[in-house]
Amino acid sequence: FADVATACGLDPRALLAEVGLPARCLEDPDLMVPTQRVGELLERAAQRADDPAFGLRMAQSRRLSNLGPLGMLVRDEATLRSALEALVRHIHVHNEAMSVTVEERGGLVVIRVALDGGGQPLRQAVEITVAVLFRVLRVFLGAGWQPRLVCFVHAAPPQLAMHRRLFGRPVEFGHEFNGIVCNAADLDRPNPAADAVMARYTRRLVEQAQRARTTTADRVRELVVLLLPRGHCRVEVVAQHLGLDRRTIARRLAAEGTTFSDLVNELRRELLARYRDEGGHAYTEIALRLGFSAPSAFSR
Repeated sequence: FADVATACGLDPRALLAEVGLPARCLEDPDLMVPTQRVGELLERAAQRADDPAFGLRMAQSRRLSNLGPLGMLVRDEATLRSALEALVRHIHVHNEAMSVTVEERGGLVVIRVALDGGGQPLRQAVEITVAVLFRVLRVFLGAGWQPRLVCFVHAAPPQLAMHRRLFGRPVEFGHEFNGIVCNAADLDRPNPAADAVMARYTRRLVEQAQRARTTTADRVRELVVLLLPRGHCRVEVVAQHLGLDRRTIARRLAAEGTTFSDLVNELRRELLARYRDEGGHAYTEIALRLGFSAPSAFSR
């Protein structure tokens, strides 16, 4: 949001203040904020920028990692069908106001998304949501994949250049639902990048988050699993994600009887055992997935 707003000549922090959102939500990916205020924020930004495609500009830079642990689970599912099932089942962990449904009709699949904005206009938020879903589908189906149809309930904007650039030509407005229609055969296409070990592990974390996420250790574990394969698993990075300083994290973990290093090593041991039991993983590949910069560090 901040990048797109700034590029449009807007002050993102001033807009946040107008709708009653804290500036901290620009830095803290785990901070839950009211859907209605986010909807109002995006509508104001689009109006002030005189850009009906403001939400789509935001969606262009969003990735699966923006969904947190849920994005990681979706990424590592074996097929698009199982990825969508995970999204349907767990989306409220990421967004309590959002629902996803998948319906098969003959040779077609209808993927519907809905946002509960409490009566607040959510045009921009809806377009971001459908665009992110579209990008998830392309992770599995390739950059050249095209849906049968992209549907929006709201009326068409004056210009459709951004919509066609992002989705291609099959975009229609004034439909009974927001979502995407594709071929049923697309759902069973295998995901060559699937990681069954990480999918099972992340599923357990997401399910734990559904029940309760009450301790600092739980929140740190979720971030460690996300950051390990990227090589960014340092306490400073975790602290930034949580909106805390490293000393506060250390103090809270100590009160829970653990440390950051203990949590990282514990997760590495668990994942290593799972990769070993799974078989078929090269030593250097496991080292990278566990966050070691070189196999020699893993050996030590």
